[in-house]
Amino acid sequence: MFAAMTNFTGLVVLFLGKLYGKVQGHEPLSTVILALLVHRFFQKYEPQSPGICAFLPLILPAMVSGAFMQGASSILGSLSRVYAIFYTSLILSVVLYRLSPLHPLARYPGPVLARISKLWFAHLNWQGKQHVHYRNLHKKYGDVVRVGPNEIMLSDISVIEPLLGPGGWGKANHWHARALHAPVVPLSAVNDHVEHARRRRTWMRGFSPAALKDYEEIVNKRVVQLTEALSARKSVDLARLFGDFTHDVMNDMAFGGGVEMLRDGDLTGHWPLIESGMKAFALIGHLPWLARFMMLVPGSKNDLDNMRKACFERAILRKKKGTKQKDLFYYLSDELGAEKEEIPFEIVVNDGDLVVVAGSDTAKTVLSSLFFYLLSNPEKIAKLREEIDRFYPPGELLSSRCFQEMSYLDACINETLRLSPAVPSGSQRDVGPNPDPSKGRTFGSYYFPEGTVVGIHTFTLHRDPRNFSPFTDEFWPERWLIAQSSMELPSSIPKADFVHNTAAFIPFSCGPANCIGKPLAILELRMAAVSILQNLDVRFEDGYARTWEDEWKDHFVLMTGKLPVVFSNRR
Repeated sequence: MFAAMTNFTGLVVLFLGKLYGKVQGHEPLSTVILALLVHRFFQKYEPQSPGICAFLPLILPAMVSGAFMQGASSILGSLSRVYAIFYTSLILSVVLYRLSPLHPLARYPGPVLARISKLWFAHLNWQGKQHVHYRNLHKKYGDVVRVGPNEIMLSDISVIEPLLGPGGWGKANHWHARALHAPVVPLSAVNDHVEHARRRRTWMRGFSPAALKDYEEIVNKRVVQLTEALSARKSVDLARLFGDFTHDVMNDMAFGGGVEMLRDGDLTGHWPLIESGMKAFALIGHLPWLARFMMLVPGSKNDLDNMRKACFERAILRKKKGTKQKDLFYYLSDELGAEKEEIPFEIVVNDGDLVVVAGSDTAKTVLSSLFFYLLSNPEKIAKLREEIDRFYPPGELLSSRCFQEMSYLDACINETLRLSPAVPSGSQRDVGPNPDPSKGRTFGSYYFPEGTVVGIHTFTLHRDPRNFSPFTDEFWPERWLIAQSSMELPSSIPKADFVHNTAAFIPFSCGPANCIGKPLAILELRMAAVSILQNLDVRFEDGYARTWEDEWKDHFVLMTGKLPVVFSNRR
């Protein structure tokens, strides 16, 4: 990039010299040519440095203006004229190229505003409704939609394995942009397959079946506390309390405790920080170049630095105190001694921070949605409670011993994950370089040139009648039992109308970069649902308009509104 910038600057200086010496009176033409050169440079090298991004469109036009100062009525007049010509030419060049048949993605359909600029989708994302817009675009244009100048969104199950599976593509540039603020690259942004596998080893030990068995006591302690809190409060915003519960669980796992949201509430302003951080996180996903500019704003990292400092302090305390119980910190810091080299403490802290952030709001969303759907369908909650009472009669202590046999519980959880995936718009991948850069990547009928960002829209896949039918947009857990042949298809539904394609079910993504915390998330969901329904009766608060899905906001993670409910003791 530095060499390219040096060569480009040399060409521009030579160009300006020629202009000043020989082309006086042709100011508009020279400015237009400069704009085309700048467009070409950005198109070829896509610079991310704020210095380069500021120099090319801001300083160079002023240099052109300086070349024509002779005879100019004023400095301000010359600058205004040059900037007007420059930006008009630059914008026209960009727009015409991105809409023209010459663009490598011209064959793929999509809205005009999306093909011109990612600013349009950044605006939709800030509003929180991009999951709805993506789905509507797929309904209009089909399985492949151009959602940016160089970005494609797919709803085709045939591309899941080649894109996300072993040997799949590397994560797109926005993952690296989101990690710029971190002192250590988080696991979610590691693109090198070898390094990712090495970093992931400790996580895999921490989520093994044996480790999950050790975590039951930690989770169960918080589940009992949650159930008691619900019993005492009677009327509550269940989504908020579930957030406090999942945050406490994740802190217990990552740092051995130190946070008591269920008991004390959000004293540190964690949830507003997470919500604002997720909005910025999602915005950077559409405009990766913005990350470096945001870092230049004084105070822009204060909240993140404070959260990281708190995590660092809890990690230090956890390391000094040790623990008699194996938590996730035990594996992430390799207290087991399984690694040949000592894991740097910065990585341990960073991974713990990732556990808390990624594990608390996602589990909160799914758990809240599960209860919304159950309460909206009284016959479903009655059926689930019947299964719970069969395996865990009221008063019996809770453990995971029967979870594998509770097919309706799992069906309800899977159906919730289908309708309400915690990351509805998926994770984008980048077409990496081939030995021959001109060839790009091809699979099936799709060809994408190098530099194309490609994503699979989970929300659309899960709600596509070609994958799940009938009742595609409705909560129908029975579909999972029918597919497993443990329940008969109702006679009112023709056999040809029943579709259940689990290849399209990817709430935790898939492949080597999938959500490694899935086993712990499922354990939380099972234990919380069983404990609450075993001990409490629950209903919506009077007057609740059931606007749950309408209030969703897709800021990378699905953010929820309030869920007002009323509890009473069953016994």
